[in-house]
Amino acid sequence: MAKQAPLLLAYYGDDFTGSSDALDFLSRAGVKTVLFIAPPTPEQLARYEGIEAIGIAGMTRSMNPEDMEKELKVAFSALKDSGAAQVHYKVCSTFDSSPKIGSIGKAIDVGAKIFNHNYITLLVAAPQLGRYCAFGNLFARMGIGSQGEIHRLDRHPSMSKHPTTPVDESDLRLHLGKQTDKKVGLVDILEVEGEEASLEKALLRELEDQAEVVLFDALYPDQMPKIGRLIDQAGQEKTHFSVGSSGVEMALGAYWKYKGKIDQEINWSHPGRATPMLVVSGSGSPVTSGQISWALDHGFEGVALDPEKVIAEKNGLDGYVEEVKAKMAAGKSVVIHTALGSDDPRMALTKKLLTQNGIASEEVSSKTADLFGKALGSIARQVAQEIRYQRLLIAGGDTSSKVARVLGIEAVEMIAPLVPGAPLCKAFAPGSPLDGVEVNFKGGQVGAEDYFGSVEKGEN
Repeated sequence: MAKQAPLLLAYYGDDFTGSSDALDFLSRAGVKTVLFIAPPTPEQLARYEGIEAIGIAGMTRSMNPEDMEKELKVAFSALKDSGAAQVHYKVCSTFDSSPKIGSIGKAIDVGAKIFNHNYITLLVAAPQLGRYCAFGNLFARMGIGSQGEIHRLDRHPSMSKHPTTPVDESDLRLHLGKQTDKKVGLVDILEVEGEEASLEKALLRELEDQAEVVLFDALYPDQMPKIGRLIDQAGQEKTHFSVGSSGVEMALGAYWKYKGKIDQEINWSHPGRATPMLVVSGSGSPVTSGQISWALDHGFEGVALDPEKVIAEKNGLDGYVEEVKAKMAAGKSVVIHTALGSDDPRMALTKKLLTQNGIASEEVSSKTADLFGKALGSIARQVAQEIRYQRLLIAGGDTSSKVARVLGIEAVEMIAPLVPGAPLCKAFAPGSPLDGVEVNFKGGQVGAEDYFGSVEKGEN
């Protein structure tokens, strides 16, 4: 990758929805950011003037550790070569990972070798998203952009039952300890709330105690700039590597604005209503399930994908394409979905069919994401060739990266804020019918019940 100076930050997201989350908070802070599908070439970078940060929307959240290592060696080396002072491995704010799938520990191990800094920052708390860390334990509100109840992560109604990476431990040090041998230190919430000198002293204490990764607690937005200052200082002499949620962007963005490093105020234009809108959902989250139910009760048409047709039938998507085209031609917004919550029988059927086809049990989740992501992307692309819809909503972290690639998206740039962590973007997709279309990537936990209606209206 050719050097693009001056880059404030470069990041790799473990899925597309998470990557657009980081894009959102950088853009809100006034940092001109472009999110790419792959490490950009000099020719691609030249198309976007005034870039101050770049992201790569990856797929490692659904990969095994061996595949992650191959992917991240290339990506991290490219981000290091970009000349950015800060490089961030962006993970979901609910720390979705396990030793076998989406291992954050593996990402830490790879990053440690490439960046060779004296420590790695770990910041998962993201108060603006309803994610809080206290004494090393992660707590998460049910849903983002709503007022759902806050749960300790291992008792969270969705994350404790996640179909791929169910959580049974809320202490991030113990959770991470199953994925890496690196020593994880902690600067706890009392120290974060203290004076800047005591915060620096706490960090120094952990480093003197041989911590290789330092986790920072946080509960309130006004604590984030203090943590951002330490992250910024760590990148003064050589590239600093951080791991965590978009809390990293929140912390750095807030500190940079405070110090006058960035002073751009953006007046976002109201995007307006876009009807008919297409929604493709590969999410099994109960939050998304509730949003689909609301949409179907409020004028959206639904199309349910049948796993047997998608897996077994040749040209099995043709019927879905025609059905969606007919509904949209009649002026109806459409939701194509693969599941209505984690208890949807289609999820068990998919697992059964894939197992019968010889897919190993540990590969079922990644194969499912690949299968449905490609199917949803193919339907959306074929429909767009005849129905020139203005706005596309893509729901589901594990499938979103697959969908984006099938759509031919090269990069996206934020054009308007919606719910925190899920901006409305413009897609750059040369040679694809999706070029110039407005896209919104939504993780499983994002949004209130009427989210699809709000995106259709362009409201935040």
